[in-house]
Amino acid sequence: MIHLPHPPDEVVVTGVGVVSPIGTGREPFWGSLIQGTSGVRPIRQFDASAMPVRIAGEVQDFQPAAYVSKRKSLKLMSRDAQFGVAASTLACHDARIARGTVDPERFGVVLGADRVSLDLEECESTYRACLVGRQFDFSRWSEGMAKTFPLLFLKVLPNMIASHVAIEHDARGPNNTMHQGELSGLLAVSEACRTIQRGAADAMIVGGASSQLNPFDWIYHCVTGGLSRRQDDPADVLRPFDARRDGQVWGEGAGALILESRRHAEARGAEIRARVLACVTTWQPTAVSDARRSEGLARTIVEALRRAGIAPAELGHVNANGLSTIDDDRLESHALADVVPDVPVFAPKSYFGNLGAAAGAVEIAASVLAIESGLVPATLNYRQPDPECPVRLIAGEPLLARSATALTINRTRMGQTTVVVLAGP
Repeated sequence: MIHLPHPPDEVVVTGVGVVSPIGTGREPFWGSLIQGTSGVRPIRQFDASAMPVRIAGEVQDFQPAAYVSKRKSLKLMSRDAQFGVAASTLACHDARIARGTVDPERFGVVLGADRVSLDLEECESTYRACLVGRQFDFSRWSEGMAKTFPLLFLKVLPNMIASHVAIEHDARGPNNTMHQGELSGLLAVSEACRTIQRGAADAMIVGGASSQLNPFDWIYHCVTGGLSRRQDDPADVLRPFDARRDGQVWGEGAGALILESRRHAEARGAEIRARVLACVTTWQPTAVSDARRSEGLARTIVEALRRAGIAPAELGHVNANGLSTIDDDRLESHALADVVPDVPVFAPKSYFGNLGAAAGAVEIAASVLAIESGLVPATLNYRQPDPECPVRLIAGEPLLARSATALTINRTRMGQTTVVVLAGP
């Protein structure tokens, strides 16, 4: 049994909300993880038949109106924002936070966000106004812009997701947006923890939201995203750390946690689901050799465990970045083998792909639920171990957790890394 201290400014998790390709809400999401249900499937949002990659981690049958109090506000919400508001609403319900139950002046929001793209239909009038015959005349751009809905561009500002969430939940405290790719969700957790610990807020809605399934974005990802080009069973494509892996899959979704100071959570009688013990962020230049980049990730993990006061042998599980690309998985696995060689590893991206700015938030939600249940889900599609990826991957069936602690990793391909350590209540 691990006995960890309860400092007076300890940050705890009291609510979890998820919108994901494998389920909306904590129960459907967790059920899919335990049952081994993949959310990778053929794209339905647009016609991808002519594109080289036609599968994604897509959120299907999503009804945004169920999660907002004022339906008119949906007109100003991008799909990313709709996901973010829905996840935050689910997290507040899970934490039993309603308007008036938390001092609004000390209730804040920090969310991760990606670049937000307009839907093609929203751009149509502008582009048509610039056509002369079949040629695009850029000199008409100002004229075309005049035909655009005046508030349309509020939809594409990344910080509008946090703004909509704050309005929906009357959170008038600190408000910030993290815009650092796949690192954004865990960076939001780190920033929210510091906000609470310095006494600027009692509770924070924290997480990330993103949709990569806009045709503009999808063409870009097909060209530059290192995507798997497999055209067989979509559920079998993502294979983190497996010798047959050949690329990542992009997706969409949102995750939100309610973070509070322990004193505030206990004073209002909240159920504490987990504790945040440490958050560490580093950067390692991508120009250096893979060996040195692996050492940089290893140092980040060592520092996170040091701040958390946990020895590697005491760690329950690692929530790996597990991108499913050849180089990224090899690099990560060598760092894990150097620092936590005997710790069971779970790669949640095998279920839904790379969710961009939502990745860390959705993935850390999986670890919170694993700590709470005592079970760690299995990684999908791990059948042929790669000698170059020496990790103790959980495969086949969920694993009974050996301790109520977890270390979550997110990395960008530019060299940034964030590690968060969690423990049970």
